[in-house]
Amino acid sequence: MERKNETQQPDTQSGFITPNQPSKNLVRFNYHLDNESLINRQINLELHASYVYMTMAHYFNRPNVALKGHHDFFQKMSKEEHEHANKFMEYQNKRGGTIVL
Repeated sequence: MERKNETQQPDTQSGFITPNQPSKNLVRFNYHLDNESLINRQINLELHASYVYMTMAHYFNRPNVALKGHHDFFQKMSKEEHEHANKFMEYQNKRGGTIVL
């Protein structure tokens, strides 16, 4: 596959920049690829933690589990981790990085 030049203009027929271009885009400034990769890793860790907490919340919400209140706690923790992931994704977009899940 041929790699397109970073300075290439958008396709005149579609008006869009194709996704096979390098992750360097017009708003990327002073953002090292290692940072982008580590932020993506953190996003994935935050989402994984959110899913684990959500699973635990639903486990404790079962009628045969006698630990009331744990569902609410783990549901809150799941939401918090999901919010962390969203903040990292917003940051990645602001810096011109590409989000890889």
